[in-house]
Amino acid sequence: MSDPEDLTPAQRAIGDFAPKLVSLTDDVLFGDVWERAALPKRDRSLITVAALVAGGNTEQLRNHLLLAKTNGLTEDELKEVIIHLAFYAGPAPCPPFRSPKPPSPTDRRSYLPASPEQDQRQETSRPTSLQQPITRR
Repeated sequence: MSDPEDLTPAQRAIGDFAPKLVSLTDDVLFGDVWERAALPKRDRSLITVAALVAGGNTEQLRNHLLLAKTNGLTEDELKEVIIHLAFYAGPAPCPPFRSPKPPSPTDRRSYLPASPEQDQRQETSRPTSLQQPITRR
């Protein structure tokens, strides 16, 4: 068995269950598409984070926020993407507001979504500044 540190996130998440999907993810998506020179990785990360926020795809968002920072986006820029999309993407972006903070560079979590129990605990935890209601002045 391989050392977990040597596995890709896709291998850790679904390697035993769907090896072909792992191959497509690692070889085509990250091995080819993300490496194309016509669009810088920083821009690809910006587009990916925007798509995930707009679609409410929180399972992948935490990891792509970290990747976006690695690819040169700042935390302030990522916050601006979320704020900007709130006015264009409708209610779908609401789920990322539960946990918008990018993971630390040492966070080695897999792409697996949180369990329903963790989701419930997250919803009832102390609100972050992004969860506070908007008040008009």
